[in-house]
Amino acid sequence: MKSQGFEAPVLVGGAAVELYSLSALTTGDFDISTARQEPFEQALRSLGFVKPSGAGVALRGWVHPELKLGFEVVASTVLDGLADRDRIVLIDLGSDGIASIISVEDMIADRMGQFASGSAPEMLAQAQRLLALHSDADRAYLDRRIREETIGEHGIEDIPTGPA
Repeated sequence: MKSQGFEAPVLVGGAAVELYSLSALTTGDFDISTARQEPFEQALRSLGFVKPSGAGVALRGWVHPELKLGFEVVASTVLDGLADRDRIVLIDLGSDGIASIISVEDMIADRMGQFASGSAPEMLAQAQRLLALHSDADRAYLDRRIREETIGEHGIEDIPTGPA
């Protein structure tokens, strides 16, 4: 994407949680935020990814038939533009380039937002685990982001501090 002059896609969602938790929490897919969905999907096609279709297929993303990896573009902006782009973490992949990943603070805030929605109660435990693993997180920024994601319903103090 960068070689085509586009901003790098950003890894968000469960795969970011898996990276930040050192695989203590696992996922089966990679959620991506990119404003350039078509070039991103073209890149996936060129790497052998296919878009499953047909009866009984609920997947909205792309899957590599041999690697069994799935990618889905879930947004055109990271967390609807609320995440601070300057906090996106760059991971050097050596000769394969650089990967961009949402900040751990924004990932925790996202988990808290999903928890607050009532549709994903298990996300509180994910937020707790991530905060326990990343005690060096910027707590002021994290608290602000949690309050944004939960429409003021929760703050950092609502993440349990006991064993994750």
